[in-house]
Amino acid sequence: MTATTAATAGTPSRRMADNPWLAFAVRRAGRLLVSLWVLVTASFLILHLIPGDPVRAALGPTAPASLVAARRASLGLDRPLWEQYLDYLQGVLTGDLGSSLGSSLPVSRIIGQRLPATLELALLAFLVVVALAVPIGAGMGVLTRGGRRRGGELAFSSASTVLGAVPDFVLGVGFVYVFSVTLGWLPVAGRTGPPSYVLPVLALAIGPAAALARIVRVEMLTALRSDHVRTARAKRLPAWQVNLGHALPHALTASITLGGLLLSALVAGTVLVENVFSWPGLGSTIVSSILEKDYPVVQGVVLVYGAGVLLVNLLVDVVLSLLDPRSVIRES
Repeated sequence: MTATTAATAGTPSRRMADNPWLAFAVRRAGRLLVSLWVLVTASFLILHLIPGDPVRAALGPTAPASLVAARRASLGLDRPLWEQYLDYLQGVLTGDLGSSLGSSLPVSRIIGQRLPATLELALLAFLVVVALAVPIGAGMGVLTRGGRRRGGELAFSSASTVLGAVPDFVLGVGFVYVFSVTLGWLPVAGRTGPPSYVLPVLALAIGPAAALARIVRVEMLTALRSDHVRTARAKRLPAWQVNLGHALPHALTASITLGGLLLSALVAGTVLVENVFSWPGLGSTIVSSILEKDYPVVQGVVLVYGAGVLLVNLLVDVVLSLLDPRSVIRES
């Protein structure tokens, strides 16, 4: 090996070409950093793209001019825009998101108090989505393969389409009327114990579960026609072993991408559902902050929601790469 060849072999680009996993990690990290920078910049611009004076809007038209000026100075809004942007970047990196215009509490403290309730709601809803969609979709795929049970296929497609089209907050209002107001079985609103989780979780989960079940069924039908499943049948393996051990893992691998997107949608969907059920999470916080023109809190919540979506997408990419390493090599 010549000196030039040895030097070329040791360059970072050469090492990444020889190691697709390293190239995958560098590429995904770069995308995440760029996306986070765009998110932070967009959240910073929220305060500056609002028509008029946001401080005046938050304090009200009768607030003295001296109070408005003092508040603008305390927020740093009287300094050049580039200085404000650099200070905002530094604050985001250090966890200092400013203070609420209404309560004067640190935004990071408000988010820390409200974030657990939103995460509980979104994660529980996601577990319910998976618990409903995977067995129902896979079961319907097995039952309707080869054009069998046309009536069952039509009923499943119709029901899943209707449930997937109904907005979650509409389901929430309907659940409150039926199970809380009419029957009195469950609490109307609030986060008061295990029973209070049932209605908001179901309101969030039913639509995405119907959508995911349709995808799992289609992928299950595709898996059941694949060569490796035909080979398993030729070995006279039991039907349950063929379906669960060979067809289902292949179907789930193809459905994980949609599952990750659904988790991102569930996090965003908590905004409306939390307001229906008076849930003390970030969703109700951002709505009340918008109504009260408390823009630092709005900025902080937007950052959290956006970062959550980006991290979920990254997690989906990592899981897919582990389940199907060939995709990493092809992409490289």
